[in-house]
Amino acid sequence: MIRFFVLFVVILIALFAAELTTPVQQAVVLPWTQALARISASLVTLFDANVVVFGKVLQSTTNGFALSIEAGCNGIEAALILIAAMLAFPAPWKHRAIGILVGLAAIQSLNVVRVVSLFYLGQWSMQAFEWAHFYVWQALIMLDVLIVWMLWIRSLPRATFTVSSTALTESVRPA
Repeated sequence: MIRFFVLFVVILIALFAAELTTPVQQAVVLPWTQALARISASLVTLFDANVVVFGKVLQSTTNGFALSIEAGCNGIEAALILIAAMLAFPAPWKHRAIGILVGLAAIQSLNVVRVVSLFYLGQWSMQAFEWAHFYVWQALIMLDVLIVWMLWIRSLPRATFTVSSTALTESVRPA
């Protein structure tokens, strides 16, 4: 458990440090944030054609309300936490890769719902927007990370331990 925790913290610090660099911001963070804005706007236009996107900003052409997707709201930090947890946990690399891909899809799907709901909440009530933005959605996104990680752990092959005459050996058996 201590090994997992230390690895998790080291990997998380490395991922967060990398995320803050200019090359990663330009090559990954900004393009993803703009894509998130376009995806969210395309969902909004299914119900309301009065939305435009400018980079990472969704704006209602009806009332002028604009929502800017900033750092911490693009789902990248939540994804990095999940990636660090999956990389730190002892598991076969194939399962880690699958878990990361499925986990990223789950986190970003929920984040699209978050952005769309905040876009509508902000037009209805700034007080409701602030409350949902700072309390409800932050908790739900982190809960999503935890649930995805726990489901991933449950899906891993179970390890069996056997004692041989020379050492304790581990073998993996199908779940």
